[in-house]
Amino acid sequence: MTIPLSDSAPAVDVIDATVPLVPGHATRLLRQQRDKVVAATQGSYDAMFSPSVEGLSVPERLLVALHACSVSKAATLAAHYRERLLAEGVDRELIAAVGSGAPVADVRLRTVLAFTASLIERPIEGDKAAVQALADAGLTTPTIVALGQLIAFLSYQVRVVAGLQALAAAEVVQ
Repeated sequence: MTIPLSDSAPAVDVIDATVPLVPGHATRLLRQQRDKVVAATQGSYDAMFSPSVEGLSVPERLLVALHACSVSKAATLAAHYRERLLAEGVDRELIAAVGSGAPVADVRLRTVLAFTASLIERPIEGDKAAVQALADAGLTTPTIVALGQLIAFLSYQVRVVAGLQALAAAEVVQ
């Protein structure tokens, strides 16, 4: 299953909102030079969290994102996903549990979050047994593929934000 990208320009750019770059500084100018990459990254974000993606609800995908960012120690992105979850009306205790890595009661969600952490921290463990655990928790093959795509996107997003934050911090020091 492939999640299509939108050709339209993004109204809100999550990376720019998460890493506010100073106008006129080299890092911001560098980011703006690759407008197709900026648009594709935001388009991927929009597609990943579209209500039209089946198998995992938007709140479930946002919980995966919060967990992935928490595991990756990407605080600014985790804050973004926490805000999105609150806007979706997700229970604050569940958000806190997922954000802190505490166990959650729902078996399906617990399995999805464990798979997410595995792919981020120990990708070699994302093997046949891990995929079978997802299937045993009730995820279909297309849903498992979509989950894998989401986790891959989140890993990319975390790295882009970390890189921009490092570049922006280096600019301030100079």
